[in-house]
Amino acid sequence: MRPPEIPPCATRELNVSDVFTYLPRQGSRLISRALLRGIWTYRGFIAGSVKREFQSKYRNTMLGATWAVLSPLAMILVYTLIFSQVMHSRLPGIASPYAYSIYLCAGVLTWGLFAEITSRGQVMFIENGNLLKKLSFPRICLPIIVVANALVNFAVVFALFIAFLLVTGQFAGVPVVAMVPVLLLQVLLAIGLALVLGILNVFFRDVGQFFNVAIQFWFWLTPVVYPFSIIPEPMRPWMAWNPMVPVIQSYQRIFVEGLWPRWETLAWPLFVALLLCILGLKLFRKRSSEMVDEL
Repeated sequence: MRPPEIPPCATRELNVSDVFTYLPRQGSRLISRALLRGIWTYRGFIAGSVKREFQSKYRNTMLGATWAVLSPLAMILVYTLIFSQVMHSRLPGIASPYAYSIYLCAGVLTWGLFAEITSRGQVMFIENGNLLKKLSFPRICLPIIVVANALVNFAVVFALFIAFLLVTGQFAGVPVVAMVPVLLLQVLLAIGLALVLGILNVFFRDVGQFFNVAIQFWFWLTPVVYPFSIIPEPMRPWMAWNPMVPVIQSYQRIFVEGLWPRWETLAWPLFVALLLCILGLKLFRKRSSEMVDEL
């Protein structure tokens, strides 16, 4: 017996071919050559911003960037010691004593990436209001900087997680490569939502406050720290509308069970991600000139 997957529902019958044809065609109209050229021209500005933010996080500390390793390492060790050795928590059908701590890390670490991008993204234009007023640069660089910073932090944390799996002999093997497309999908979903929230938050400041509350409920409505099997049967079809459920379950399926994701379950998150990106780009093109005045 393995940890159960979410049940089929109407969202799972989404035609994947439509996702890969109609929505990208709409999005390509919004991503102009001038926009891409501007991003490429200011690639040095983007890289410099990411480097400065990483360095500023550990400035004036005795250990410096070592804290980037110590903090996530401590979290992984706590999960392993408390849940595996003290509480002896087990997943149904999984014999490994480390299964639940791996389940937690696979869910919590990847959710942390999603939360960081969306939480930082919804205030990215407000926090950089002075920069937008004083300097002339493509405003689309700001979402890219947010994603790049989050990925740098995530890379450090997840490298430690992989090292933990190798040391304990729990590495999932070849299916780990499936993490790459799942991660790209998650980032696409996060940046699409962040772009929409970031623009709306400039004009309606309640949006950011609402999202800070909503993401806490969203976390607990996603099987990150608990198995899907404990969810009451009547609620399970509703959970399928949550696009983060199949994404998190894909990570857990890879790292806990050593199996490939069920790709068909990712059609709904992909549809939502592309829809949010297109909506975000439309809002950006329509409102980017007004944001400076509003700020």
